[in-house]
Amino acid sequence: MSDPILSLKGISKSFGPIEVLHDVDFELRPGEIHALIGENGAGKSTTMKILGGYIDATAGEVLWHGQPVRFPSSDEAEARGIVMIHQEFNLAEHLGVDQNVFLGREITRGWRLDHKAMRTRTAELLDRLECRVDPAVRVSGLSVPAKQMVEIAKALSRDLRVLIMDEPTAVLTERDCEILFRQIERLRAKGVAILYTSHKLSEVTRLCDRVTVLRDGAMVRSAPVSDITEEEMAAAMVGRELSDLYPAKAVPRDEVLLEVENLSVPGVVESASLTLRRGEVLGLGGLVGSGRTEFAEALAGLRPREGRVRLMGEDLPASEVRTALQRGLVYLTEDRKGAGLLLDKGLRENLTLPLLERFGGPLIDRRAEEAALDRAIEEFAIRAPDRRMRVGNLSGGNQQKLLLAKTLLSDPQVILIDEPTRGIDIGTKQQIYALIAGLAAEGCAILVISSEMPELIGLASRVLVMHAGRITGALEGDDVTEGAIVRLAMGLDDNREGAAA
Repeated sequence: MSDPILSLKGISKSFGPIEVLHDVDFELRPGEIHALIGENGAGKSTTMKILGGYIDATAGEVLWHGQPVRFPSSDEAEARGIVMIHQEFNLAEHLGVDQNVFLGREITRGWRLDHKAMRTRTAELLDRLECRVDPAVRVSGLSVPAKQMVEIAKALSRDLRVLIMDEPTAVLTERDCEILFRQIERLRAKGVAILYTSHKLSEVTRLCDRVTVLRDGAMVRSAPVSDITEEEMAAAMVGRELSDLYPAKAVPRDEVLLEVENLSVPGVVESASLTLRRGEVLGLGGLVGSGRTEFAEALAGLRPREGRVRLMGEDLPASEVRTALQRGLVYLTEDRKGAGLLLDKGLRENLTLPLLERFGGPLIDRRAEEAALDRAIEEFAIRAPDRRMRVGNLSGGNQQKLLLAKTLLSDPQVILIDEPTRGIDIGTKQQIYALIAGLAAEGCAILVISSEMPELIGLASRVLVMHAGRITGALEGDDVTEGAIVRLAMGLDDNREGAAA
């Protein structure tokens, strides 16, 4: 076994009086993929940022080839070949793809920028990633998965010795994941040391050589992947056995709360129809770009639409978010950071913003807001060291639970949830699954959009699948299988007659 290239020894980290890492030892070795896993808030991001030179430890040492080192900045770490791919994109949206890939490391010819060389090199990197994106196009116009591929291309453009990857597949399709895995294995073969974090334990088992588990800022287990099962990983993460990840499904009632007839979103969705009954969890599957999110946004009034939507027996006007909210339909966005939460504000401001009139209108009743936050923290198990902290400093799982609390504050009857567990740990997933099942049991009608097929199968009593802007089929009972969903999502089967059943 080779000696560690980068390691932590006795590392602790405090933010003010709150210690978030406690005496952590961690090693990265050339040619090894080392998984770092744990619940949201366990300390993974802090550990990665210390390794990457983004923050300093409070106590302990960072070792480079066995010698103590301090990186004054992430630029100093990158100069040694330590590169981090962040979970949240670190891209200049107004610049082109090639300009982002070489930002701060531009190729020059004399005193001029060599745009041709940068564009050619970017095209080569994107070709390796099988990403069909024009290097000259602005990043702002790219899809979320394409942006992730640009982040990966940035990393591959460097002289890598250590690659730190924070949830790299959270927004990727299965096809893109396979492409990424091939690149990771190529880097391992070249002797790059790789730190890989993911909430998808199947990826850890498939890719990684060693796994270290953090819980509440402390290292609780480290072992070769061959010596630990996925069930043991999950139990170590949450401190308890995890059985019955998906709760029992509620039985839908006869009452129809939402009827959609031939809904179209110009250029995106065509003639989509469905019914949603009280107490039902209805799944909506499909590949990225199939129109799922646009369909939900149109229902919620966020996009112009054509066709008829009836909510609890009455027509729902198009493009009227406030009307949909007042009549009991809410939408939980897939983009909690970009569209769901105000990251620079506190928990209270985020929770009550959509319903300020309930808390006094122009003169806000702060005590009522604080009482509402008390209830949300308890009911949704939100873990925040300080309720006044910036929401951007919460873990992803706690941000998602706050977004759920905010969305449900209006006591809705119809709930549209887009990617409910993207980028969160298995323990928090279990909590959110139980919450969805509980809402259905209380009589809410819920549409769940998910790219994770086990999630659709485990939660929904019925699954609709979209392909190229159309609902291509409806699956129910024993017909809800991964194979059937994949075929419909790829347009290989077409069962539109049953799609609105």
